Amino acid sequence: MKERQDIKVTPEDFGNSFLNGEFSVIYHQTTEEFKQLATINKFIEYGESFNYGVETYNLEMSTNLNKNIKQYIWLDSKREKVISVSFDEDNIIHGLSLAPFVSYPESDRQYTQNTYIMPIKEEWFVFWGGTNQFINYHYVYDDQRYAYDLIIIKDGQSYKDSINKNENYYAFNKEIVAPTDGKVVKVLDGIEDNVPGEMSPNQPEGNCVIIEHKNNEYSMLAHLKQNSILVKVGEIVQKGQVIGLCGNSGNSSEAHLHFQVMNSLDYLNGKSIRIRFEGDHEPIQGDFINPFKS
Repeated sequence: MKERQDIKVTPEDFGNSFLNGEFSVIYHQTTEEFKQLATINKFIEYGESFNYGVETYNLEMSTNLNKNIKQYIWLDSKREKVISVSFDEDNIIHGLSLAPFVSYPESDRQYTQNTYIMPIKEEWFVFWGGTNQFINYHYVYDDQRYAYDLIIIKDGQSYKDSINKNENYYAFNKEIVAPTDGKVVKVLDGIEDNVPGEMSPNQPEGNCVIIEHKNNEYSMLAHLKQNSILVKVGEIVQKGQVIGLCGNSGNSSEAHLHFQVMNSLDYLNGKSIRIRFEGDHEPIQGDFINPFKS
């Protein structure tokens, strides 16, 4: 196929272009970092193999990864294959992933019996959240499937100045609140916050609070700041009550909040439940969210 380096594939037409074998055009539209991961010959070979048996690709959704980059999710008509491709405002491709489409329709249909608020007091950004593995990396794990990772974004970034100080991250030190009424059943505190970019996988939740709610539902608020937790085991908390501060502890590379609801106090052996939020909304990756005001 003749190369058309002067022509760019648009985000809206990417599915057709990929299916039509315009791999050279697509490849030359990627960043230099992407090109270092695969040669053009390997890219073409894999693309042709991935297209085998596909009749059409349909745009499933698009989400904002940050101020300048938008992610597009394409599914084949059989909903067996998925392409995730990320474009910037100049239509440069910053990421492209091809994979089998993973779905869990049975658990996707099961929401919490209780309604919850996002456990925040100001505007945050959904970094991971939703019902596929490209907008929510937790999705493939049944103990975390419907979890959220939340950060604070300003001017397209989650930090100011240098990246190696926790205090430079907008989410660090922010108040975290109870997502609904309940009883505190687990508190883990005293774990040192990580240096940004480093993680502590041996204690993945870091400093955390688990709250028991009615209907055998448990919320977990994880990666909190060392020695910032304000509640104790056995304490009754009210929706919106401050329970601690956002930190960077546990399996966390930058200050953020991990929030999930599950059917067990033991999150490693329990199952994550899709959260029913007050106001009948359900944020996904790329959404800015604000505290719910009743």
